[in-house]
Amino acid sequence: MTPTIAKAAFVLLAAGWYVIRIPHVRRSRRTPIARSARGACEITLLLISLTGLGIVPFFYIATGFPKFAAYPFSPAQASLGAIVAVASLVMFYLTHKALGRNWSVTLEVRENHKLVTEGVYRYVRHPMYSAFWLWAIAQALLLPNLAAGLSGLVGFGTLYLFRIAEEERLMIEAFGESYRGYMARTARLIPWVL
Repeated sequence: MTPTIAKAAFVLLAAGWYVIRIPHVRRSRRTPIARSARGACEITLLLISLTGLGIVPFFYIATGFPKFAAYPFSPAQASLGAIVAVASLVMFYLTHKALGRNWSVTLEVRENHKLVTEGVYRYVRHPMYSAFWLWAIAQALLLPNLAAGLSGLVGFGTLYLFRIAEEERLMIEAFGESYRGYMARTARLIPWVL
């Protein structure tokens, strides 16, 4: 593993996410929204996450800035980052596959929305967030720069901390006791742990 291959692995991670997501974006647009929590706060959180997971690391890859935050490259660390990146893509794919037309970028419930409890959702309530955490960890391992590497953890962490309670409230409003029961038997992010 070299620094160039590690950067390429990060770029392939981002490209893989968009390849996986494109058909779901098209499909979900055809299903009307019944309930939405989209607003200024939601858009701000999405932009913070995008900055940490996309803008900052790509700027670093393109320019090397900020050089003062760089630290020595570790092939073993980067190799572990590549493995985590693959795990992130697998989780992302499984999440989209299970959600189908119920998927959306923002906090929304679609018409005829069904509570998905099959596939990866059998084990965790928010596998999409699990996939994003894996992306942020892969980024930290692949990019030997404190600012660019850790910006994903900070950016996505901010979105997660301010959004998860709102998402669960929206699901309880939409699905009531079914969702409360689902919460009782599943973990939020890591099966049987958290």
